[in-house]
Amino acid sequence: MSDELLAYDLVGIATAIRNGEVSAEKIARLCIERMERLGRTFNAVVRIDEEPALEAARAADLARAAGASLGALHGVPLAHKDIFYRAGRPCAGGSKIRAGYLPAKTATALQRLDLAGGVDLGALHMAEFALSPTGYNEHYGHALNPWQPAHVPGGSSSGSGIAVASRMVFGSLGTDTGGSIRQPAAMCGITGLKPTWRRISTAGVMPLSRSLDCVGPLAQSARDCARLLRVIAGPDPRDGAAAAVPVPDYERQLDVPVRGLRVAVPRGFYDDFLDPEVRAARDESLRVLRELGVVIVETRVPDMELITAATHVVMTSEAATIHRRWLAERPLDYSDQVRGRLEAGLYYPATRYLEAQSLRTRLTRQYLELAMGDCDVVHLPAIPVAVPTIAQTTTGSPADSQAMIAKVGHCMRALNYLGLPALCLPAGFCSQGLPIGFQLVGKPFDEATVLRMGHAFQSATQWHRQIPPLAAA
Repeated sequence: MSDELLAYDLVGIATAIRNGEVSAEKIARLCIERMERLGRTFNAVVRIDEEPALEAARAADLARAAGASLGALHGVPLAHKDIFYRAGRPCAGGSKIRAGYLPAKTATALQRLDLAGGVDLGALHMAEFALSPTGYNEHYGHALNPWQPAHVPGGSSSGSGIAVASRMVFGSLGTDTGGSIRQPAAMCGITGLKPTWRRISTAGVMPLSRSLDCVGPLAQSARDCARLLRVIAGPDPRDGAAAAVPVPDYERQLDVPVRGLRVAVPRGFYDDFLDPEVRAARDESLRVLRELGVVIVETRVPDMELITAATHVVMTSEAATIHRRWLAERPLDYSDQVRGRLEAGLYYPATRYLEAQSLRTRLTRQYLELAMGDCDVVHLPAIPVAVPTIAQTTTGSPADSQAMIAKVGHCMRALNYLGLPALCLPAGFCSQGLPIGFQLVGKPFDEATVLRMGHAFQSATQWHRQIPPLAAA
């Protein structure tokens, strides 16, 4: 059964449980065993809630046997970034400062997964306060890439990327403020979706930058992400910012042919730092899309330096506001890397922050007009360089490590400021055996099209089905 488990994706295991081919309890026990074993191997797991999870799994089996109505995730084992509050269970957000914090309420996104029948197995490792694109955490140790443990797994939702890639769980929720879902998806060889800002409620989620933070799914496939998104998206009375925009049945639209759709490939900014192997994988992914009948169109970008600068002002100013008291009272309880990034936000005047916010609508319109044009989606690299080693991002001169960290997020950060949905998909491996990914970017609230395009690509390729050898053994 363990070998068979590795062949399932989220939608597949949900179907198997629904059809009685496997019990929810047996699958939960197998996943817990993998979390205990592989979680230690890759430093990916913060907490396993074994008894509550097994109790929920047994209840799922009883409900099915009784002929009860079953949710879209009935009996499916999940685990999530340690940034989502669950009432009465500790949530540290990867930090020393919040170690032992017990929230009083459960995050809306987790409540919706529960209602759909998902079985929550526990909390996953993350970068300190969600402030590292590589997964750096000085307090609890660096998470390790399951393909090559000397390399970073991506962050800040590092445990989510590792757990899904290693088949500890079938899906996970992460957060994305500047690439924190897409980076671990790209570096661990799985699929990750940053939705349109406001598509999913952030109530009960530890904030970093309130006008950039996005909740989203990480899973094996675009189809898996479509199912998870359908469950958790929509307005929320606990979160006034969550948009009252209709939530379509994303999964139902996936099999509509993509022939004739137009994909924009912006030149210039996104070609900077592009390694030859990453470029080759990018070009191969475009070739696959062409064979599916997609029209490829070259476009250009607006002033990306301005967009990147505005993104930095907004994120650091909002993060510094949230952390201001702790920075004053407990500065030594931050790692140097994280404290330095937060303190930068203390020095921007209010006029700079307001200016950066006031430019968002105009810059988003420019990006859509120039980078997307008359196309349906934009095709971008994910990580423009090969997945770096932990040493490359933590040792040597600060300038060198910061330069590498900047390259990691080069193609991702601006999309949070622009508020656009972006799906990260695996597209091959470099010569070192580490994953390479790309992004599909959509118009606001048009996750359906990027998921449909991603599903078409994955129907023609098998990169998303690959399992790290260390996790398959």
